[in-house]
Amino acid sequence: MLKDTYAGDLRASDAGRTVRLGGWVHRRRDHGGLIFLDLRDARGVVQLVFNPENAAAHEVAHRVRNEWVLQVEGEVRLRSPETVNPNMRTGEVEIVPTRCVVLNEALTPPFYINEPVDVDEQLRLKYRYLDLRRPEVAEIIYLRHEVVRYIREFLYERGFTEVETPTLIKSTPEGARDFLVPSRVRPGHFFALPQSPQIMKQLLMYAGVEKYFQLARCYRDEDTRANRVAEHTQLDLEMSFVEQDDVMALVEELYTGIARRFGRGPIATTPFPRLDYADCMARYGIDRPDLRFGLEFVDIAGPLRDSGFQVFAGALASGGEVKAIRVAGKADMTRREIDELTEIARGGGAKGLATIGIVSSEELRSPIAKFLSQEEVAGIKALTGAQDGDMLLIVADRPEVVASSLHAVRTALGARLGLIEGQGLSFAWITGFPLLEWRPGEERWDATHNPFCGFPESERHWLDEDPARASSYQYDLVCNGAEIVGGSIRINNRADQEKVFGLMGHSKEQQEERFGVVLDALEYGAPPEGGIGGGIERLIMTLAGKDNIRDVIAFPKTSSGSDPLMSAPSPVDKAQLDELGLMLAPQTAADA
Repeated sequence: MLKDTYAGDLRASDAGRTVRLGGWVHRRRDHGGLIFLDLRDARGVVQLVFNPENAAAHEVAHRVRNEWVLQVEGEVRLRSPETVNPNMRTGEVEIVPTRCVVLNEALTPPFYINEPVDVDEQLRLKYRYLDLRRPEVAEIIYLRHEVVRYIREFLYERGFTEVETPTLIKSTPEGARDFLVPSRVRPGHFFALPQSPQIMKQLLMYAGVEKYFQLARCYRDEDTRANRVAEHTQLDLEMSFVEQDDVMALVEELYTGIARRFGRGPIATTPFPRLDYADCMARYGIDRPDLRFGLEFVDIAGPLRDSGFQVFAGALASGGEVKAIRVAGKADMTRREIDELTEIARGGGAKGLATIGIVSSEELRSPIAKFLSQEEVAGIKALTGAQDGDMLLIVADRPEVVASSLHAVRTALGARLGLIEGQGLSFAWITGFPLLEWRPGEERWDATHNPFCGFPESERHWLDEDPARASSYQYDLVCNGAEIVGGSIRINNRADQEKVFGLMGHSKEQQEERFGVVLDALEYGAPPEGGIGGGIERLIMTLAGKDNIRDVIAFPKTSSGSDPLMSAPSPVDKAQLDELGLMLAPQTAADA
């Protein structure tokens, strides 16, 4: 063996051992006689001390440079008390090499590996194999490994069976666009890469597996965002003979364990609070709120319906809303701060942002104060609980605009006021989602989450009378403003499934062509069942406190969806296209 010990594993208890190490030169310091090298491997960094008395090893240390690959043999020695480095896990020890061999030299890297500096993303991803050497980047990869290992062991212990489902499946155009794969043996026919294993895991339940999971690769042909990429890994889990609370209890136990073992900071509340969808939208404007801070929306329509301020009265008369956020102690917001928040509100669709700074009971700082009566101001203060020194931020518009714009303002305030710092992990379940939502442009209903989601028996009549009022057995787990798990109890009989498909605008022929295997299987004794899909990348983002999903993927694409490392996507040979029976459309200037 070229090495028998990992550098990062060495501790004071190893003093006196002779070890053989292999790794990369992380940092080199020449103090004249003594030469110090920090050697890095997959587990960490340890200091090597080369003494001139060992001429051969000292000569090698004299000529090596950063990122050269070395093999070292030597004795583990305790550092003197004044040289102990408390910032290194191996900071109590050092190695005195008796032998040092250069296994490979290295060019000077295009960016620093031994310092946490900002590097252009395009450059980092082009040299991703070097970027992954940086300790702060490698740490995320190992965190992901440990979390996935924990998930597997947790589920194995509870009787789950890990099953791999196909990654070449039938295209069912729902939700995001599919990635299509042409078939060589069936010219003109295509497979699709799965957006999720939804159909396959339901078929496994019908087959009697009862407790299934996998870490599934999923693909969606959509634009990359800070929290979404075209390919991701999903914890996919399904159980038979369960109700909603059974699945939620298991998932909560799993994610509580993950958070306690790997999270940065405490869990805010356990058991996780449960929020009703409608209440959640009313208070936060979104179904995945960040609960690490307050700043909830307050409906102040009551005292304003007959207001002389037409912005408020007009919005209410047309079926809109007027809602406010109270920001404690911020009545003295500067004009610049207010302008910045106003632009954020406009980005959410609002025409503007009304402000009332309550300096005292006698003094308001507000451009709209002259339009409001004393009774209206008193009513607003009573509803919001505003005190002297507080600032009220108000939007009046259609409900969806109020929700999106005030949510954007609330999110910005949480960051600007330092309300999320040191708050740990704040989980919550969101339940009570509508089963369907109307698509005006398409003149049809659509599933709010997925078309296989079940609904309460007591609300069956709404499917005929008013589908918008039917609720679902959908449940989402959110943490720090991100949805990290989504799931539901599924429909388990053909009549109900056909009913939902029909409301979504699928004809009988389309249902049979796209979902025939599920509909047929439902007639052969499908058990009650439910499960979840949870993005591993979003979970790791949350645990590591990262803002960009690409930071937690070993080999991510850029924000434009390209891969600088492998120069993909790329053209293919005409012979390959001919074999698949494909012909490319003429390229336009816009495509180039």
